[in-house]
Amino acid sequence: MSPYPAVSPSRPPSRSGVLVESLRPLVAAEADAEAQDGGLEPADLEQDVWVRLLERLDAGGQPRDTAAWVRGAVRDVARGARLRALRERPSGDEPAAGPVDCPERAFLAAERRRTIRAAVARTPGPCPRLLTALLSPADLTYREIAGRLGISQGSLGPMRSRCLGCLRRMLAAEVAAPGLRGKER
Repeated sequence: MSPYPAVSPSRPPSRSGVLVESLRPLVAAEADAEAQDGGLEPADLEQDVWVRLLERLDAGGQPRDTAAWVRGAVRDVARGARLRALRERPSGDEPAAGPVDCPERAFLAAERRRTIRAAVARTPGPCPRLLTALLSPADLTYREIAGRLGISQGSLGPMRSRCLGCLRRMLAAEVAAPGLRGKER
C-alpha cells in the first residue's frame, strides 16, 4: 500500500499533482544518493524537499527546470541537516561530547585553530584567500569559492592541492620532531 494518497478517478489530477507524481522517482533517487553520503535519513530529506516544492507551488512559482531544482533542493536540505547535526548537543543527563566537555580540550582546540589560521595567513600568493574560503563555516561549494576568488572552477582543484601542500609543510616544520626514545647506543 502506498503512503501517498491516490488521485481520485472522478476528477482530473491538478497540474501540481501531475508534477508531484512525475517528480516522485527523481526526489526519491536524489534523497537516497545524498543520504548515503552523509548518514542521513532519505525519508527526512524527501519530506523536506516536498515541503519546499509545495510551498513554492502555492506561492505560484513552478521551477523552470524542475529536475535541476530538485537536485539543488536535495543538496541544500542535506547540507542544512549536516550542519544542524554538527551544532546539536546532547541534552539532559548525557555529557556533551567534543571539545566543550572540559576546559583543557576547549583550550587545545582553540589553540589548534589559532595555529592553523596563523599558518594560513603566512602562505604565499593566493593561498590565504583560498584556504580561508575552504575553512569557512559557510560550507561553500567549489563554484561559490571560484566566484569569490574570481578564478575558474577547473583551476580551483590544482590550486587547492598546492596550497594545502604548502600549509602542510609549514605546519610540519613548526611541530617539533619527537625525541629519541629508548636507549641510545
